[in-house]
Amino acid sequence: MSKQDLVDHLLKHSVQRGDFTLKSGQKSSWFIDAKQTSCRPEGMLLIADLALEVIPSEATAIGGLTMGADAVAFGVAAIAATRGRPLRSFSVRKEVKDHGGGGRIAGALEPGDKVVITEDAATRGTSAVEAIAAVRDVGAEPVLVLTMVDRGGTGEALAAELGVPFAALVTALDLGFPYEGGAS
Repeated sequence: MSKQDLVDHLLKHSVQRGDFTLKSGQKSSWFIDAKQTSCRPEGMLLIADLALEVIPSEATAIGGLTMGADAVAFGVAAIAATRGRPLRSFSVRKEVKDHGGGGRIAGALEPGDKVVITEDAATRGTSAVEAIAAVRDVGAEPVLVLTMVDRGGTGEALAAELGVPFAALVTALDLGFPYEGGAS
C-alpha cells in the first residue's frame, strides 16, 4: 500500500468541494472529512502502513486531541499490535473532566511515555499544540506530530517551535489543492 493509495482513498471518500467555513473561520473551496477514510477498514490499513514507516521506534503511545486524533490513533495502535509493535493509545479531552478520575487524558498514557501526537487533518496545527501541552502535563514526551492530512502547511513550523518533529502522511498539495494556512 502506498501514499498514492491513501491519496486516492481520501479523494474518493473524504474530500468535498464547495463553499466551506473552516474551524478557523477561514473560507475554503474544499473540505476534508478525514474520518470517512480513517474509519473505513481499508483506510485504517493505509494509514497504519504509512504511519508505522515514520513513527520513531522509541514511541510507546499514540493519541491526540479528541475527536480528530481518535480514529487515527486507535487504528494505528491496533494494527501495530498485530505486527508486534505495541503502542498504547489515548485521547486528550477538550476540557478537564471534573468527575471520576478527572483530567484531560482518557486512555493508556503513562508518565515517561514517548508519544506520537496525531490528528486526522490539520490546517493551522493548534490541536497538536494543545495535545502536546496536555501530554507534557502528565510527564510524557512528544517525539513526533503526525497528521494524516496537512491542509495548512504551517504545522511543521508550529511543532518545531515546541521542539517536536512533524510528519504528514498526505498534504493538500498531494490532493491537488493549495495550502490553506498561508504556506506555499
